[in-house]
Amino acid sequence: MRAGRLVSMLLLLQQRGGMTAERLARELGVSVRTVYRDAEALAAAGIPIYGESGHAGGYRLLDGYRTKLTGLTEGEAEALALSGVPAAAVDLGLQTELAALELKLSAAMPQAQRERAEEAKRLFHLDVVGWFRRAEPVPFLALAANAAWERRRLQVRYSRWAEPKEVERELCPLGLVLKGGQWYLVATVEDGPARMYKVTNLLAAKKTDKTFERPDDFDLAAWWARQLDDFDARRYQGEALVRLSPDAVAKAPDNLDADSVAAIAEGTVEPDGWTVATIPIETHAHAAGELLRLGGVEVLEPATLRTLIRELATEAAALHT
Repeated sequence: MRAGRLVSMLLLLQQRGGMTAERLARELGVSVRTVYRDAEALAAAGIPIYGESGHAGGYRLLDGYRTKLTGLTEGEAEALALSGVPAAAVDLGLQTELAALELKLSAAMPQAQRERAEEAKRLFHLDVVGWFRRAEPVPFLALAANAAWERRRLQVRYSRWAEPKEVERELCPLGLVLKGGQWYLVATVEDGPARMYKVTNLLAAKKTDKTFERPDDFDLAAWWARQLDDFDARRYQGEALVRLSPDAVAKAPDNLDADSVAAIAEGTVEPDGWTVATIPIETHAHAAGELLRLGGVEVLEPATLRTLIRELATEAAALHT
């Protein structure tokens, strides 16, 4: 713990020049007194660090001194894959390792590249959570990730849609996927096929002492891509012929999926400005909810969907008379 902090202090001074004890304490998450002791320890180890008093004072390294001590710890190596997604590192409990990793990488860069990297951090920010949603707590995420790293089996209690609602499983965790702000655990049960488990639906989880062999040919990214393709192929159960007002067409990109928006763009615009298009739909209940959000939409076919929307609209109107 202290050794890592000493390295971080050394790299901070190398990267930023003079820093006051108070600023170092804030960066390292320690007290000012601890900074004083760490500075003495660095000096005793032969590091050319010195302090300057006064308003513009602080600790500095002797001009021209640079350390090559930038090796990564195991935790920092794990955080490397998440360096572009800081929110994911926080979910996994690797924010401290990520901060140390960024510091080490920055210290190893030439000055020009370091300044460009700092400017990029000021200009770009990645927020993986979708609009109108809040990040959900994922208390078992770090445990699941650790089990995947160590290839240890997980005993879980899981909430699902089908009956029975709660099930217990012993999982072999193969990896984690962050999709649209949601974490999914990809795992197998014994020698069965890989399946996805929404991490927020884990009601309980415990890492066991039993290990498992990860299949050599399992590619997490390729497996996930196949699941997305299969999902798209399964979810559309039919089509609907609809008429949309110009306002509804304008609302479509923010309320419908990409396939429906593309179908509307290829529709026929009538003289009155309304658009007639055939769009893919999932269940009738799902389609009715999506189309009602657009406002000016008339369903021409199928008749069952047209009837359902009329019933829903009638119920809504009755509540507002």
